[in-house]
Amino acid sequence: MGCVTKKYERPALNSNDLYRDVTQTDTATIANLKWKDLFSDATLQGLIEQGLNGNLDLRQAVERINIAEATLRQSRSALLPSLSGDLSAADNKQSRAALNFPPGINIPLETQLYRAQLSTSWEADIWGKLSSAKRSAYASLLQTDAAKRAVQTQLIANIANTYYTLLALDKQLAITEQTVKIRQSDVETMKALKEGAVVNGAAVVQSEANLYAAQVSIPDLKRNIREAENALSVLLGQSAGSVSRSSLDIQQPYSSLQTGVSAQLLQNRPDVQAAEFAFRAAFENTNAAKAFFYPSITLTATGGLSSLQLQNFFDQSIFYNLVGGLTQPIFARGQNKARLRTAEAQQQHAFYAFQQTLLTSGQEVSNALFAYQTAVDKETTRSKQIMALEKAVDFTQELLRYSSATNYTDVLTSQQSLLNAQLSGVSDRLQKLQAIVNLYRALGGGWK
Repeated sequence: MGCVTKKYERPALNSNDLYRDVTQTDTATIANLKWKDLFSDATLQGLIEQGLNGNLDLRQAVERINIAEATLRQSRSALLPSLSGDLSAADNKQSRAALNFPPGINIPLETQLYRAQLSTSWEADIWGKLSSAKRSAYASLLQTDAAKRAVQTQLIANIANTYYTLLALDKQLAITEQTVKIRQSDVETMKALKEGAVVNGAAVVQSEANLYAAQVSIPDLKRNIREAENALSVLLGQSAGSVSRSSLDIQQPYSSLQTGVSAQLLQNRPDVQAAEFAFRAAFENTNAAKAFFYPSITLTATGGLSSLQLQNFFDQSIFYNLVGGLTQPIFARGQNKARLRTAEAQQQHAFYAFQQTLLTSGQEVSNALFAYQTAVDKETTRSKQIMALEKAVDFTQELLRYSSATNYTDVLTSQQSLLNAQLSGVSDRLQKLQAIVNLYRALGGGWK
């Protein structure tokens, strides 16, 4: 059998240095963290728990595992002898004219046959065809289990990212609404300054336009909030509705972002594991396809009771039949060759998919790491920008009130720049939080 089928070994893949500009050799990684240790927000923890219990994608993944388990049981049963029972009664009547008996001969034309039998058949798995099919089914089961864990890690990331998006939108709405209040006050101030002949009517109109510019963004923010709530509701497995949440300001990002080494993706990333199991199943299918070229040995046996008279059914009515057969394929219309070529092509396809999944996982880690770093870099600069713009707004407003060294256009420019910087600061914070989530998922965290 060893010369026909091969034992599976993981193919040679380059799993080192998949993280760009990362030379870490420490194997500690946040992928080994439980998700409750990564997310400190109790509200978010509750939502993730709810999603793990109710998400429909996850439930579908569980059912795919059940299907794969049934397929595995079916493949295992192929290694065992089959057994079937048959109980029959037959009533036969012959035509006297058809039998053409001479006159005077009295032979019964109607007979009954009663039979009860058991039949069994067993194929000797000499070349490993059935064993390879069983190992392929087992690999497919492991693939569906890994795919389910991949769905779980993606679900946790999606819930967390959508939750953080919702908090960021809440924060941006609060900033915009506060800006509207300030600009409403500015309009009243401009009207008073016009009455004092400090500014002209154009400044009043410009202040009103500045107010409307802030107000007009509020409906879009509210629409985005509602859509984020609806999206999060679907992730939780419930109909669209409002979602309880905390605030962006209380979030405490996890700071010890250890990545380990890229070779650990083979053990930590469920989708990488699923891709390898898919390749393994294809490998075993190729083994099974090779075995079809070799003879099969089948043993069949039949035995039971048979009688023409029901009252004699258990009296000297035992019969049996035992047959051993060897079948060698000679001409099968090219089916065996086509089966092998198909299996080999599917194996190669699965190998390329395995490679691609591993490379993509390294790319996702690299992207998440850089997104986190750029968010951290922007946070420091953004805070300085906001402080400078706050001072600029104060200075221009004071100059407008008490001197002619500036005009309202300068005030408008500084106010709009401040609002944009504040909203961008929220986006920076969101990028940082989501980069941590994406890095955790990219490393394979969320299923342990």
